[in-house]
Amino acid sequence: LHAASVEEGLGLAALVEWLRRRRAEAAEDGTAERTRRLDSDAAAVQVVTLHASKGLEYPVVYLPFAFDRWVPTPNVLLLHDDDGNRVLDVGGPGSPGRRQREQHAAAELAGEALRVLYVGLTRAQSQVIVWWAPTNNTSSSGLHRLLFGRLTGSSSVPDTLPLVSDKEAATRLAELAARGGPVLEDAVPAAQPVSVLPTEPAPLLSVGAFHRDLDTAWRRTSYSALAAAGESIPQPGVASEPETGEREDEAVSAVVVPATGDQQLLDVGSPMADLPAGTAFGTLVHAILETTDPQAADLRTELRERSREQLARRPAAVTSAALADALLPVLATPLGPLADGLSLLDIGVRDRLTELDFELPLAGGDHPRAEAVLADLAPLLRQHLAADDPLRSYADRVADQDIGWQPLRGYLTGSLDAVLRLPGPRYLVVDYKTNWLGDVDGSPLSAWHYRPAALAEVMARSHYPLQALLYSVALHRYLRWRQPSYDPEQHLGGMLYLYVRGMCGAATPLVAGHPCGVFSWKPPAALVEELSIMLDEGAR
Repeated sequence: LHAASVEEGLGLAALVEWLRRRRAEAAEDGTAERTRRLDSDAAAVQVVTLHASKGLEYPVVYLPFAFDRWVPTPNVLLLHDDDGNRVLDVGGPGSPGRRQREQHAAAELAGEALRVLYVGLTRAQSQVIVWWAPTNNTSSSGLHRLLFGRLTGSSSVPDTLPLVSDKEAATRLAELAARGGPVLEDAVPAAQPVSVLPTEPAPLLSVGAFHRDLDTAWRRTSYSALAAAGESIPQPGVASEPETGEREDEAVSAVVVPATGDQQLLDVGSPMADLPAGTAFGTLVHAILETTDPQAADLRTELRERSREQLARRPAAVTSAALADALLPVLATPLGPLADGLSLLDIGVRDRLTELDFELPLAGGDHPRAEAVLADLAPLLRQHLAADDPLRSYADRVADQDIGWQPLRGYLTGSLDAVLRLPGPRYLVVDYKTNWLGDVDGSPLSAWHYRPAALAEVMARSHYPLQALLYSVALHRYLRWRQPSYDPEQHLGGMLYLYVRGMCGAATPLVAGHPCGVFSWKPPAALVEELSIMLDEGAR
């Protein structure tokens, strides 16, 4: 773990994920994993089972319990018949021929004990140290039977052997040693150390005192926690989604009368118009999209299967078939210019990373060395965002003391819904939104409600720009560690907010080249880099 942390520059969350992957890889290919461990831990003491040591060698091998073998009396016997076929005897005690089958099964287990002992004895390259002691379980052990039951010149070893006296054991082992066998050494119990009680009188109890100040500004925070500070001031139609737990849908927006010429957008109904709303449904949709293979041979069946699995965990008032039919157009909707017009159908599993968790130190993490507050983001936005950038106005919101007072000290945690890899390569951060942006008067939900102008207004009124920037920094740091010849200008592709209720399939209307239901934004690479530095080193 330490080597991975140092060599790959992994933080705590990334290190936990690294360990999870290594454990999964070891489960799939135990032999390769053991070989790697043998190479890297050659100078370390390794504790392994006899079965796990097959095929491996060690300079010195210790077998401390080879003399001990407990033999239970099973109700179910596993053995082979006279023709070599495996037999599972479930007849139980008292069944015809049970005694003979018990003896047969016991003989097979006794033979297996010898084979396992052979594995242990032959793992040593230079020396093997074995313990023998007379216990209640010794008589059936392979070591005891091999040492005291095998006669000179014979290969036969009894299945069980009564214990011998200490004198007989010493004589037999001395004979083996004289013929070039094992070197004997008595196991002498070590003397127990004598505890000496202190002679000094116990110190008087006193009241403890704090010798340092508590850093009350230090915390482990997230986008949701930062955004929640401003939630006490109602923002019409806008709330925020938590990083963990259930996804929070937006409140309904105010009624807006469609402008002349918008009939084309109004005529395209939302495939998800009749589906439920609410936090539980938002979480359900996220889980389905994150586990679906968009390039499955039968995508409708794939969506139904994933919907069925997730509905079992998160029940909702919708069938798996209806949910799959509504999500199919989402996958077929063009993602706009940032994605070169591709859809989620065009980006396979190998080019997407779902649920990318991150944990970024703020102002030094465990050992804060700088000062910064959320309002320090405002000057960076004003410096780097063009006057016509749809999210430039967020600088005023983040500078407001209702939210901008929050210190950035400790750790920032979160999870990216997905990262898409496009040719180049370029990487896009994707965040799924199940927001209901329809009218409160009951008008049918359509592509018009998710036109680019409406999405830009929702983004500007919410704290989603903060989310987009923090997530861009998380991707920036992730790629900085992993992408060869990393160049933010080339590799940072931007953010895609996918408002799934407005994604109507391949025929989703375009407005000035941008599809309804998709809000795309590419913050300048210099802004992402400077924000990353500010979060790490504090405001300048």
